[in-house]
Amino acid sequence: EVLCAKFSPDGKHLATAGYDKLIFLWDLYRDCDNYANIKGHKNAVLELHWSMDGTKLYTCSADKTVSCLDVETCKRIKKFVGHTSFVNSCHPARRGLELVASGSDDNTTKIWDMRQREPAYNFDSKYQITAVSFNDTADRVFSSGLDNQIRVWDLRKNDIDYVLYGHTDTITGLSLSPEGSYLLSNSMDQTIRCWDVKSFVMGNRCVKIFQGSSHSFEKTLLRVNWSHDGTMITAGSADRYDFLFDNDLI
Repeated sequence: EVLCAKFSPDGKHLATAGYDKLIFLWDLYRDCDNYANIKGHKNAVLELHWSMDGTKLYTCSADKTVSCLDVETCKRIKKFVGHTSFVNSCHPARRGLELVASGSDDNTTKIWDMRQREPAYNFDSKYQITAVSFNDTADRVFSSGLDNQIRVWDLRKNDIDYVLYGHTDTITGLSLSPEGSYLLSNSMDQTIRCWDVKSFVMGNRCVKIFQGSSHSFEKTLLRVNWSHDGTMITAGSADRYDFLFDNDLI
């Protein structure tokens, strides 16, 4: 079963992964030819992301690790070990230092620096973390989980900057808009919320709520994502459909 899928930044390739522990690479310009399979994880791959230049993949797994993979050689460049339970989510920084955030059932959000073995930052929570993402400038990290809240961690202060409230059930996916102004969150309360995460926003940051996609008793971590131009969003659904929504904020 496929648990995660991501298009490369140039739109020419697709990476998929799931319970079989493998990452499959597909060439969309050659009849979706499966041209490579990457091994490394010892349990289900729960999330993956491409680097901005399309040369690397960042993955996290139920084997408690986070990996950085070279797409050309299909070899693992770096393995991050430090979580003590399933790593549910990971996300690389868009710019600046080569950082990757991870969130785990061990109630922590960790920030890994490719130049180090140990985590550069470690943020503790009371509940399991199910989704993480960087902001556009990589000085803040969004993390959410079973407490229905989105915490915004400021890496410069090493502390919480602010918290986004509104969901009434577990948040299963986070995604930053292409230009970095808005954050999507998918929740088991059957809603997708769009948040204004620009600096110095006054009042309620929730600017739009999308409904239609659903969650079920299986408690799967259904994700959410933007189109490359930010004009549409897509969300997984427990009814086995993929929902597309028009977005008029961009």
